[in-house]
Amino acid sequence: MLGTLQYTAVEGSRKDHEITIFALSTCGFCKRAMSFLDGKGIAYRYIYVDRIPLETKTEVKRLLKEQYKVDVAFPFATIDGKKHLVGFIEPDWKLSLGL
Repeated sequence: MLGTLQYTAVEGSRKDHEITIFALSTCGFCKRAMSFLDGKGIAYRYIYVDRIPLETKTEVKRLLKEQYKVDVAFPFATIDGKKHLVGFIEPDWKLSLGL
C-alpha cells in the first residue's frame, strides 16, 4: 500500500540511498529535514500525510509502525526500505546517510 501513494520526487545529484519522507505540511522539523537533504543535493521523495484522506493516513502510520517497530512521528524517513529516522536530529541523519 505504501508503494501506491502519490509521492513528490525531489531530484538531487546524490542518489546513494532511496529515501522516502513522510511529513506534515505544517511541520517545522519536516521542513528542516527536507531543506537538509536539499542542501546536500540528496534525491528523495516525500508525501504530506496531512493532505491524504484520514483512512489512508491511519493505514500509513499503522504500516510504518508495524514494519519498523516504532511509534510514528514526523518527519518519518525510510532509507533503502531498511533503516528509519524519526524526527529531525541532524547528527543522526548525517550518520544514517553516511555524511
